[in-house]
Parts: sequence; structure tokens; C-alpha cells
Amino acid sequence: MCGRFVSTRSPQDLASVFDVPHWDPDRALEPSWNVAPTDDVWSVLERVERETGEITRQLRPLRWGLVPSWAKSLKTGAKMINARVETVAEKPAYRRAFAKRRCLLPADGFYEWQTVAATETAKAHKQPYFISPEDSQVMALAGLYEFWRDPAVEDGAPGAWWTTCTIITTEATDAAGRVHPRMPLAIAPADWSAWLDPAHDDAGELRALLTAPAAGHLAARAVSTAVNDVRNNGPHLLAEPADDTGNA
Repeated sequence: MCGRFVSTRSPQDLASVFDVPHWDPDRALEPSWNVAPTDDVWSVLERVERETGEITRQLRPLRWGLVPSWAKSLKTGAKMINARVETVAEKPAYRRAFAKRRCLLPADGFYEWQTVAATETAKAHKQPYFISPEDSQVMALAGLYEFWRDPAVEDGAPGAWWTTCTIITTEATDAAGRVHPRMPLAIAPADWSAWLDPAHDDAGELRALLTAPAAGHLAARAVSTAVNDVRNNGPHLLAEPADDTGNA
């Protein structure tokens, strides 16, 4: 799975990388070294303008944890942060979004945890690893998004509509596979337009666009266990563990 990631690039940088013509500065997000489920995250998506029919590329925040349109509660999203590539085109919660509402979720890298057995001097614990491209380029994680209407809020009032997202995952390979059995999928730059195009609905062709992040050229290194607490944030989370037990 992918349960935490790092996203520190500015919206200006992301707009340049993903060729987004404009974005709303009033909806900017702060850099985060500990993005967690239900947080707002940057996304790149394409929408058809109702007035003109023109497709525009947008950079906008989405809530991480997809809530299907038929869900009864926003809390549903906390359990739907990842969609398995093996079933994403068929599962009721994701198939409509896979066909029509795909996005890219920019990330510097992601975290996974590996269980470390107990020794004579240390208890068993889970050691976090930061997994990122060897060349430090941005990762364009494959995502889906969905709109959800809160029935408890009057239409037009704040909080009536939510836009949420999920990350598509697969079996892990390369450095990620040595840490955890699952990993997020990515979209290569040459395929961004095809993935984002809301008119592209061929499931087989869409699956073919899904690749290992950084074309498999990933590096994994142990980092501070401070990342285990979602309340902690900052570049210090990427520091190496202070000792061989993994304690920061």
C-alpha cells in the first residue's frame, strides 16, 4: 500500500512541471514531509469546461481517501486511500473514476515500513523507509478522483461537496519490494496527457500506461521513526535513524 508520502514542491514548480496554465493561489498547500490519509494533497487533472467544452488542465487540492458518490459518509474515504491495479477497473468504488476521472498526484517519494525482529538488546519494531527516485525527480503517482455530495449539508453551503482521491498500487519491485509487498504506480511524462484525458476510456490502454515509479530506479533508505506520528512534520523526518535499533 501507500499510506504516507512526501510532497514539498511549490505550486509554481508543479504548474511548470505538469504544464498547468493557471492555478488558484488561494487554495495553495504547505509543503509536507508527512502526508497522511484525509489530508489535502496536490493533484493534476483535466476537466471539460461546461461553457466552452474545452478541456483544461488544473492543479488543485483533493482530499486523500476516495469517497464514492454513493457513500453515506465522508469517513468512507479513510479506508479507500489505495486502489489495487488488479481490480481497479471492476470494483464498484473505483470503476467509474477509472473510466472518467483520473489524476496525477505529485510526490517527492513515499514511506513504507519493515518489521525488524527483536534482539537481545532491542524490542521488535517497524522501521520506516523513504523510497524515492534516484534522480530526485518528481513522481507522478497514478490516481483517481471522485465527487461526493454530503446529504447533511445544504447545497451551496461550505462542505456540501467534496472532491477526494486515491492512489493506484501494485506488487512492489526494485528497492520498494525489499521493504513492502505493495507500491504505488506512476505515469511516465510521455503518457500524462493520455492518462488525464477524460475522453480516454479504453481500460486496456489505460492499464498499459501504469508503470513503476521512476521506471524502477528507486532508492530506499531508513529514516527517523518520528514519521510514525502523523502530527510530526518537517525535513527532519528524512534524517537517518540515530542508532541501530531504528530509534530517532
